[in-house]
Amino acid sequence: MSSAFRTLKLASGVRIQDIVEGQGTEAREGDTVEFNYVCRRSNGYFVHSTVDQFSGESSPVILRLDDEQIIRGLKEVLIGMKSGGKRRALIPPSVGYVTETLQPIPEEFGPRRSLLSHSKEPLVFEVQLLKVV
Repeated sequence: MSSAFRTLKLASGVRIQDIVEGQGTEAREGDTVEFNYVCRRSNGYFVHSTVDQFSGESSPVILRLDDEQIIRGLKEVLIGMKSGGKRRALIPPSVGYVTETLQPIPEEFGPRRSLLSHSKEPLVFEVQLLKVV
């Protein structure tokens, strides 16, 4: 079954699919953004999400789009998104969790350990931009 979503491949190796366009202001480098995400390993194995799969309650992440706070691949995914927009992205390890200080890192030990122990493989992020703060 072919996907109706066009895949954009960035120079860094990040692959992006726009699922929902979004409206309003586009996120730019240096902006602070609020977003939800689901993170999986490339084999589909669930790692972490800001949205509870059962209750639907979310605890969005608020991060600045710079190279100090956020993993570079995710920054590239969020730049150009508009509020309400949704993207799916494959993030190669070279622009993923290259150091343990980069966000978004889950607070719980299990997901954090899972994420860092798989830092050498690509990750799939589904991101929903809530707003540019």
